[in-house]
Amino acid sequence: MKDEEIRAALTAELAELEELQEMSAEARAPVELDQTTQGRLSRMDALQTQAMALETQRRRQQRRLRVKAALDRLDDGVYGACITCGEDIEKKRLALDLTTPTCLDCAS
Repeated sequence: MKDEEIRAALTAELAELEELQEMSAEARAPVELDQTTQGRLSRMDALQTQAMALETQRRRQQRRLRVKAALDRLDDGVYGACITCGEDIEKKRLALDLTTPTCLDCAS
């Protein structure tokens, strides 16, 4: 892939992650624990749903950081080079995940 294609793919992924973040805000809202309006099982279900939404948010945030770091490496002209040893990252490895920061040797 060319740098422009990589940048476009990473930028599109970043926009999608931010859109998903906004769409899921309601699911992460605090759960009302008023026993007069909601049964115990409903509250437990709401708490579980909130916990899953918070974990999804955490994972999206980590992915956003990886995408931004890859865009920074692209801007700095070092995209595709391992951040640990400086050797080129295998093309197949980058094709699987455009945000991969290390070569296979350093990742192990």
